[in-house]
Order: sequence, then C-alpha cells, then structure tokens
Amino acid sequence: MFDDLREILKEFIHKIAYSRLFALMILFTCLFGVLGVHLFNLQIVQGEDMLNNYIQQTEQTVYTPGTRGNIYDKNGKILAYNELAYSVTIQDTGAYRSDADMNAMLLRLVQILEKHEVDVQGKFEIGLDENGEMIYTSYSETGRKGFLRDVYGKKYISELDEEWDKTLNKYAADVTARELFEKKKKSYKLDEIKDEKGNTVMLDDRTALSIVNIRYTMSLTSFQKYLPTTVAAYVDDETVAEVMENTADLQGVDIAESSVRVYNDSIYFAPIIGYTGKMQKERLEELQKSNPDYDINDTVGLIGIESSMELKLQGQKGYRVVNVDNRGRIREEKEKVDPVAGHDIYLTIDSDLQKGIYHLIEQQLAGILVTKLVPEDEPNTEHTDSTNLKIPIKDAYYQLINNNVLSLNEFEAEDASDVERQIQSTFEASREQILAQLRSELMSENAAIMKNLPKDMANYMVYIYSYLSSSSVGIIDESKIDTSSKAYLDWKADEISLRDYLHAGIADSWIDTTKLNAGSKYSSADDIYSQLVDFCLEELKYDTKFTKRIYRFLINDNIITGKQLCLALYDQGVLPEEPAQIALLRGNGEAYAYTFLLDKISKIQITPAQLALDPCSGGCVITDVNTGEVRALVTYPSYDNNRMSGTVDSAYFSKLQNDLSQPLYNNATQAQKAPGSTFKPITAIAGLEEGVIQPGETIRCTGIYQDVAQPIKCWIYPGAHGPLDVVGGLQNSCNSFVNEVAHRLSIDENGIYNTEKGLELLRKYAVMFGLDHDSGVEISERDPEISDIDPERSAMGQGTNSFTNIQLSRYVAALANQGTVFELSLLDKETDSDGNLVEDFTPEISSHVEIADSTWNAASMGMRGVIQNGSASKIFKDLPVHIAGKTGTAQESRARGNHAFFISYGPYENPEICVTVNIPYGYSSSNAATVAKHVYQLYYGYTSLDEILNTGALETSNVTIGD
Repeated sequence: MFDDLREILKEFIHKIAYSRLFALMILFTCLFGVLGVHLFNLQIVQGEDMLNNYIQQTEQTVYTPGTRGNIYDKNGKILAYNELAYSVTIQDTGAYRSDADMNAMLLRLVQILEKHEVDVQGKFEIGLDENGEMIYTSYSETGRKGFLRDVYGKKYISELDEEWDKTLNKYAADVTARELFEKKKKSYKLDEIKDEKGNTVMLDDRTALSIVNIRYTMSLTSFQKYLPTTVAAYVDDETVAEVMENTADLQGVDIAESSVRVYNDSIYFAPIIGYTGKMQKERLEELQKSNPDYDINDTVGLIGIESSMELKLQGQKGYRVVNVDNRGRIREEKEKVDPVAGHDIYLTIDSDLQKGIYHLIEQQLAGILVTKLVPEDEPNTEHTDSTNLKIPIKDAYYQLINNNVLSLNEFEAEDASDVERQIQSTFEASREQILAQLRSELMSENAAIMKNLPKDMANYMVYIYSYLSSSSVGIIDESKIDTSSKAYLDWKADEISLRDYLHAGIADSWIDTTKLNAGSKYSSADDIYSQLVDFCLEELKYDTKFTKRIYRFLINDNIITGKQLCLALYDQGVLPEEPAQIALLRGNGEAYAYTFLLDKISKIQITPAQLALDPCSGGCVITDVNTGEVRALVTYPSYDNNRMSGTVDSAYFSKLQNDLSQPLYNNATQAQKAPGSTFKPITAIAGLEEGVIQPGETIRCTGIYQDVAQPIKCWIYPGAHGPLDVVGGLQNSCNSFVNEVAHRLSIDENGIYNTEKGLELLRKYAVMFGLDHDSGVEISERDPEISDIDPERSAMGQGTNSFTNIQLSRYVAALANQGTVFELSLLDKETDSDGNLVEDFTPEISSHVEIADSTWNAASMGMRGVIQNGSASKIFKDLPVHIAGKTGTAQESRARGNHAFFISYGPYENPEICVTVNIPYGYSSSNAATVAKHVYQLYYGYTSLDEILNTGALETSNVTIGD
C-alpha cells in the first residue's frame, strides 16, 4: 500500500513542482504510516497559500485604457468628455467555493446598491421596463441574437435557429427575455439562497436579475480571474462608504476609480455623437483588425461619431506585466507602461444653430397640431384631401395613454389621486365586462362572423389572433396555415368567426397545443379550444397592449373623459402644479378640456413628440455649399445619450423603443421618402442637356397629362397653367411640364417610346448630383433609391425615388455651387490631448457636374421664381435674405398627411449655405418652407437663440403650395 502511495505522491509532487526540501519532507512523513499522513495533511492545510503562491504564479499582462478623447463643436464648445467616477468591482478570489456562498455575498452587495438606487451593470442583456416586464436591452435585433449566440455558446447567429432548448421547448432564437432569465436564475441556484435562520429568501425580479447579471458577466472572464469585473459604475460617496464598511463580508469586492462619459446638450447632439457601451463580439473582431489591443471588456463607441471615430478617440492602452497566483491575485509587478489619452475630435456643427433649429422644428409641429386638432369625433370623410385632414381631440387624449405620457402603473398605485382612482376603477370594471363578453362570444356555437361584430369587439378579436400568433407567445404558427383553405380565405374576408377559425387551426395543426399544457394528447378539440380561451383571456388581463385598446374605446365613448386625463397630467407630474388651471379644469366640461390641451400644446408644455400624432417628427440640414461641411444636422425628437452610454438604463431604453414618435430614428439621415417636386430641377436639367427642350421653348399644361396609360393630374387641376418654359415650369412646379419632358426623354432615335430609355436618362442626372450613394457624413444613413419605374411619374419625384434629407442636401449644394458634388462631412479636425493639430478634415469632392451655363441659369432662375413669384412667395416675402428654393409634397397614404419637403440655398446672388427641411406627414410643404425661413433668420442673425427658446408654437402658413 505504501509503495502505491509513494508512487502517487511522487507523481503529485512532480506535477505541482514542490520545492525539493518540502517534497522530501512529505515523502518522509508518508513512509512513517498513518501518523505521518495526518501530519502531512496538517502541513498542507497550513501551507496551502504559500504553496499556491510559490508554485502556481503565472505572468499576465493587465491593460489600462487610455482616457477617451473629447468631442467639440465647430467653435470649440465641449460636447462629450470624461468625468472621474467610482465603480464597484468584483474579483473571484476563490473565497466562495459554492453557489450558496457566492449568492449570499452577491445578495448582500446588491442590497447595498439597491439601497443607494445604483443599477448593476454587466453583459447579461436583459432588463426591466417601466412596467416591470423583462426585456432585452440589446441595441438592435442583431445585437439581441448576438447575445443569445454567446449565451448558448455558438459561433454564428444563424445557428440559433437550429439550437433546440430542451428545457424551454423552443429554438434559442425565439427564447424570450423572461424565459432566459428564469433559466439562468435556476442554473445559478438563486432559489436556494437562505437567510441567517435557514429560511429560503424570496428574491424580487430586480434583485435576482442583478445577481444573474453579475454572475454571467464574471463567467465571461473566468479564465482571467486576475481581471476584476465592474458591477456598478458612477457610484456616489455614500455607496462607496457602505461598500468599504462591509468588505469583510464582501470578499473580492472593491472600489475602483473610473470615468463616466458625459454629454452636454445631449438632446440636440445625441443623434450625431451617439454613445459608448459594452463591446460586442462582431465589433471586437472588426476593431482588432486595426488594433489588436482591443478586448471584450472594453467600452467602445456604439453609434454616431463615437463609433465612426472610435480608433481616434479611444487612445492607447497602458499595461502592467504582473505575476498572479492561481486565485488571480497579483503578487509581483514586473513592468509598467502608462496609457496615452485619445485624440479630440472637432465637428463642423454649430451648437447654437443645432439647438435653435431643434426648437424651431418642435414649435412648427406644435403649430400644425393646434390647427389640426378639432373637437369633432369624425371630422374627415373619404373625400378629404391628405393636406386638409383634421385630428379628433380624442386621438390626442388617447395618445396620453398610448404613448405612455401618463403611467398606467400610477393609476393603480396606493398613493393614486382621486382622479387616477376614478380612471382605474372605470377601466377595471370595463375590462371585466369586456373579457366576459369576449368569453361569451368565443364560446358561443353561434359566434358572429367578424364583419358582423361591433367595431370594438372586432378589434379585440383581431388583437387576440395577433397576440396568439406573436413570436413571444407562438401558439399560432402562421407558417403552417394553408393560405388556399376556405377558413383562411374567409378569415381574410371577415366571413368567419374567430371561434370557428381557431377550431380550424386545431384541426389543421397550426395551433401548437403543447404550449397550452393540455392534460392529455388525446384531449378533444373542444377541450383544447376551451383551454386556449382560458389561457388567452387570463393573459389579456395583464397585457399592456390590450389594456391600451380598451382605453381607446373608453375614450371614444366618453366613459373616460379628456377632462380626467388632463387632470391626471398634474397628478403624475407631467405638468407643473397650477392651482388656477386645475380649478378651471375641475369646474368646466369637455369643451374646456379641449381648449386646455390646445393651450398646453401651444406653449410646448405638452410636446408633439409626447402626443406622437401626425406630425410629430422632422429634420433639417444646413450645408456649406462651398466646402461640403455640415453646419447643422437636426432631427426631432431626440433622446438623452447620457442614459444610454456605458450602462443602459433599461427602463429608459424600453421607453424609447416603445415611443411612437421614434426618438431613436434620425429624421435627417434615416427618414427616406419620395422627394416629390424637389426632384423636378433634375428633370428640367436632364431635358435641357439632352436637347428634348430648349431654354425658351414652352410646354402647354392643360391640367391633366394624357400621353400615358393612366393620365396624371397637375396639382392645379381642374385649372391649367397654360404654356410654360423651363423657368416657369419650375416656378409653378407644373406636373404636366415635367411629365412631358420625361416622355420626350423616353423617345428613342427611331421615334419609339421606351420607358427604359427615359428612366436611364433620369437616373443619369440623378447620379450626377450624387443621389446614387450615401452623402458621406460619418454617421449611419439609409441608402438612396433612384426610381426604376414610370418615367413620367419619376420625373415629378414619385415612382420609386426615395431619399433622405442629407442626400437631398448634397444635391442642393451642387445646384447652388453649380456643379461640385461633395462627400459631405461632420468632421472639422483632429487634435491630440495637448491641442496639437493631427489632421484637418476636408470633405472630398465626389464629382463635378459639367452642364451648360444656360442650363444652370434656367434651374436657378426657376428655383428663385418659386420664392419670388411662386406659391411660396407669401411665406418668404419678409425674409431679408434672397434665396432660391423648391417645395415638395409626397403622399404615402390618403389616411395620413402628406410628407412635406423644402430644399433651398442662399444668398441667391452668392450662395453660402443650403437648407433642407423634411416633415414626415407634415400635410403641406408650406410647413417645411416656414421652418426653413426661420432657419435663415437664425443663421443670418435676424433672430437669436434666446428669442427662439422663449417662443411657443409657430403659426402655420395659410399659403396653399402648388406642387
């Protein structure tokens, strides 16, 4: 036996490389029997740390990031910088060897952080929204799938569609945030945490999620235990003090100095600057191609300038070469190199312009809403033109609920006001009644077909179907539905009840009964259907979207009133306390509530973004036409990137994602619409240059263009413009004029009409003005689309033409400077941290448009005519700066307002800047033109930023624009 033991010990000693002296001592004690063995065990226990430190030390390199560079505006005003802060970190020292011990320590830590209202940060990309629902906090769908790929240990995102999670009974790609959280919670044994008395601790979602987040994040660097994991960033002094007081119970937890990225004027600049955040795997692979020092723990720019200039801003890491023991503790420092600060970036943007234009857009949108909101329930008919649509005031009341201006949670809170309790009580009673009616209808053998249901019941039935077929529920598998079946065709035609359609789904196996926990696979169809109804109606009780649908009809039917909702704005702090106004609201009826809300919109106390009615967004770009530098790039609404950077505020992020005004969407670079009549100068230039029309030649407008299969009405129809030359055609924005030009462009050398020829020539000139590729700005934008159908309609900016504001800005800059097409830029210069110039950025020239001087003159005179003599002249008659411009209106839906555009440059005599404005669903281009007028006044000093900041809603123009 001792021989065997001796050989085992020899091998053990050799493997762990004990010192010779100590190895001989061990062998000696073992050979002297049981007593020696006991002595050996005692020696091992007492000398464990010494042996580990002596034997298992390894050399590691610990990196320290350089201070991130600052970002400034054109005039040197700081926009993004770093501020010293403290972070809570944790390192696995080996002190906690079981899940129970680790979880108990982490619970204590999380409780301290919660006490000080500090959020835990990490790489477990799941959070809680404002309603307490589990959500993914990934910045995009691709990001969500990348997170799931890492959780499931896959190499490619595509593998998630084939990875079957046996415990959740679904593919990994379809796992919900709640399901993944519960899975991790179980794997980390959080349900087994005990208190001091041995009782199981019941964790709420927030606490459990924080512990899961910490453990998951620590697991990502478990092979580098010497690297601490940041648990919470930017903690205050009180939090630091309490953590330090409890270090004996929080082994491995420490306080570290760090920095927080701070953004000034965040609302105005967030869509340009972007924000920083956790490194993603794909981003890491990309950055390491340029700089191999990047690692998965780095904070990097995620979007905007922070992302595009990442390699310049990041700086150079410092490092320490150290020896660490097997527990990750640093035992010796062998080499040290200090980090180098990143470079600073200066933008071409002027802060005052950026701020002023943001508020000008908001004020114009508010002015439009004030003129569009009416007290009638159904002010529009099927014949109402898209320019003249009105908005029922009840739509605005509903948006207070639908767009989360008012919190549903506060209606049912213990400290709810009397008005909030009234609203909640009315809602709860109505919900129970509606659910009972739904149950009755769904269970009735004589259920009404969809088209025979009352409007509200039909709406609820449609929602039930969409709920069951959603990816998060997945009970209805639409991919298995036979779209040629009678049941499907009847459903599409509203000729079947939801009850009968779902029965058909059970019979045809496109309803997944396994998700209903049916008691037996031999359950009858009626039993399965009954369980389906029970499941659905129970879930709908707590479904926020369904709740909002109920509110929609309660408001429509005056069961919940505008007066109540307006009073709730005060109760929830949306509006500041105003005793006199509250008294007036309480003492008057619905007529006063209507007047009250219009007044709050006029004063921008309730914003267009909050209401998210049409219109609620807009964009504006100012470009220096002689350099290609962008002076302002504004999108409304926006967001606070301070709450997105580093650690995502999950409730805030969820609110942004669910905000119907889409604050994360850049209306200057991503809102891609048909340009309407703003495209007509290109058509005129193409006609002149290709010789299908001469400068003095006229084309007669009869009000309707007949030389196509489907005649095209001019906007003046049933009137007519009569004969127009190129200048007149542009000045009057005549559809028939450009229709005829495009038609002539489509006639080949044999006199035969060829649509492809016309489209090819229109494309040729659109390409010449840069409309075939991105504008060049250093933030993301959507790719432009040049029309490939119907030359006559394409010539007037319709067809499949689709461009963003920034792309139109480059095109207009080339019109203004007569031919230079720039790759636009937001970057002015780069300096090192001491202010020394590293690079002076100059926009590249993409191409030059070579056309006749007479063609340039015709185009510019036509655009000047729009402002001087055309339908927009009344808007600009008092503008001291002479400009040239073109209005544009594009209809997307008869049920919503037209998109409004205005392109321009000035001064006309010696162009310096171009101004382009887009207002999605802005009804009339006169609204976009009005914004542009105020922009010129701001740029040239005829109004000040202070004056704009102290102004309410702008009056809308009564001018009818013909385009």
